[in-house]
Amino acid sequence: MAFHCDSITFLGLPLLLFFCLLSPASSSDDYIPTTLDGPFVPVTVPLDTSLRGKAIDLPHTDPRVRRHVTGFEPEQISLSLSSDHDSIWVSWITGEFQIGKNVKPLDPTTIDSIVQFGTLRHSLSHEAKGHSLVYSQLYPFDGLLNYTSGIIHHVRITGLKPSTVYYYRCGDPSRHAMSKIHHFRTMPISRPSSYPGRIAVVGDLGLTYNTTDTISHLIHNSPDLVLLIGDVSYANLYLTNGTSSDCYSCSFPETPIHETHQPRWDYWGRFMESLTSKVPFMVVEGNHEIELQVENKTFEAYSSRFAFPFKESGSSSTLYYSFNAGGIHFVMLGAYIDFDKSGEQYEWLKKDLAKFDRSVTPWLVVSWHPPWYSSYTAHYREAECMKEAMEELLYSYGTDIVFNGHVHAYERSNRVYNYELDPCGPVYIVIGDGGNREKMAIEHADEPGKCPEPLATPDPAMGGKFCGWNFTTSGKFCWDRQPDYSALRESSFGHGILEMKNETWALWTWYRNQDSSSKVGDQIYIVREPDRCPRHNRLVNHC
Repeated sequence: MAFHCDSITFLGLPLLLFFCLLSPASSSDDYIPTTLDGPFVPVTVPLDTSLRGKAIDLPHTDPRVRRHVTGFEPEQISLSLSSDHDSIWVSWITGEFQIGKNVKPLDPTTIDSIVQFGTLRHSLSHEAKGHSLVYSQLYPFDGLLNYTSGIIHHVRITGLKPSTVYYYRCGDPSRHAMSKIHHFRTMPISRPSSYPGRIAVVGDLGLTYNTTDTISHLIHNSPDLVLLIGDVSYANLYLTNGTSSDCYSCSFPETPIHETHQPRWDYWGRFMESLTSKVPFMVVEGNHEIELQVENKTFEAYSSRFAFPFKESGSSSTLYYSFNAGGIHFVMLGAYIDFDKSGEQYEWLKKDLAKFDRSVTPWLVVSWHPPWYSSYTAHYREAECMKEAMEELLYSYGTDIVFNGHVHAYERSNRVYNYELDPCGPVYIVIGDGGNREKMAIEHADEPGKCPEPLATPDPAMGGKFCGWNFTTSGKFCWDRQPDYSALRESSFGHGILEMKNETWALWTWYRNQDSSSKVGDQIYIVREPDRCPRHNRLVNHC
């Protein structure tokens, strides 16, 4: 659908709205609502019971997840953005993983990490070198199988031009182990007038037949960038011997440690390569990436397999970082690392936001895995301690949009702050509906008998504290109806597309898997109001 006000964006906001309201689209069936029309009366889309079927993982025998390279030829090729348009990360794996009682890691120094690239397919005249590593997932218990990865390569290409197609191949030319030629497009330069065309947003993906539908629809929408809001491979729904479960803690309560079957990561990387080798993927960790192992190590697969611009953005951890994509500043936060005001992540966030410049990147988009604003029973108010620590800071800098996953359904909020409708608060979008192995979220905390016991809601992985003292206006832990902050909720699998039209208008579209790829499940223009809500460092409760 066309954006109806492109030709008058130079006008002041009141006159802009006058022309928009007079436009033919505003009185026709294809009119797209805007946040200026809100807050909206909460809507719950009735459950389509045909979607409650069992999700099934792709087996290791599926041709899409099997290894198709030989020797040290690259596989699982993926891209990720660096801090700005002039650099990008290229990652891949060479060599085969090992799994068994006794595994011997490959030597990363035996093969080089090289990317040859250029703006002409037949002339890859530039070369960049990077580093490589191997990680292991080890268990100090009899009967459990250990894992060690292939050699993982990360190369950062710098000096790139904005909005330019580059061709590349990766590997080690001295070993005659190079990939075929792929291509990518760099991000536009950071300024208020330039944005990526389409940004796909998906969460809780996994590797099921539902996932394949999600990715097929997502590819049809031709994204320039993908945000994956946590929970990637779901390798931890498997024992080390490959036995799977829909609910790990239910099926394997006697296991001495929460095992994972690491080859699921390799299957995921192979399946996704046709997309990740062309479109940058920006990933933030979810709870399924924790993967505890020997010596209390966590997040080894997540931190090793993906490249993150954490150092470029001043972070000391792969679990939180920031980057620019055109006129958007993205902040990716870690919910499963210290988020208290006295911690390193909070201090980094303060510094990152202090450098955030609306005259360069007008939009501020923030993501982390477990939502603060979700009305589903699943994970209800689980991240309340994180909300208490960070919400005021994000609000004070005028965060525009927040993306979360974790809850396996879709929900879009009205603008909200501290559970109250607020015209200067962010729009929160829960997009944990990628199609993973676990159950779809279908119960709402406001339904009779569905409100969880408050003291049962804290997540041990987030510190296990109870912070849910901020009850509803009626003094209850749960609302007795769909909360005012919840504009629309629906239990379906799908993905979203974000399109920034200019420095104040963005189009958000959500697509259901069960629909045709052109049918829209939810669509709204998210409109910034810089005159109403001061751009930067506004005082809390003074918008």
